[in-house]
Amino acid sequence: MIAAVFLLYVIVEIAALVIVGNAIGVAWTVLLFLAGSLVGLIVMRSQWRRVMDGFRKATRGEGSPSLAVADGALVAAGSALMFVPGLVTSVLGLLLLIPPTRWALRPLAVLLAGKRAAAFAAGGDAFAGTVGYASRMRGNGEVIDGEIIVETPETTEYVASNGKELVLEGEILDTDTPTRSRGPQY
Repeated sequence: MIAAVFLLYVIVEIAALVIVGNAIGVAWTVLLFLAGSLVGLIVMRSQWRRVMDGFRKATRGEGSPSLAVADGALVAAGSALMFVPGLVTSVLGLLLLIPPTRWALRPLAVLLAGKRAAAFAAGGDAFAGTVGYASRMRGNGEVIDGEIIVETPETTEYVASNGKELVLEGEILDTDTPTRSRGPQY
């Protein structure tokens, strides 16, 4: 699949270079390619500023987070296309970078992101147990019941999870060894 997409990309870019080169000449085609890259870099810089401003507004509650993320995804795609050599990819990258085109494509980006997010959420639970932070926090599946012990200097209360007084049964084996850790002392 990847090889087919790459082959299609190469054929389309070569065809575009040949067509544009025959229409305006080789020198003008090279100049057009360089000018498109320069304009793309300038537009990319300004649009990334707008995207970051949209993220800031969304975090303050002044804008929509989904629209900010959609704009960010479209600008990222446009920026990536600007770095791929070729006239067609440069034109597509510029189209994704300019605000009117992004405005038109934003609902599609939100729709696609929503579908991917739903698919990720459905499979995310199974994936979370295999790598990273979630697997370290999940443990090995053992659940240990416990009670909250509130200690004050005057008295110690033992309260069970059902609210009744807790009675501990057993024998003390070693009185010199503390039976529980109090945690860090501050």
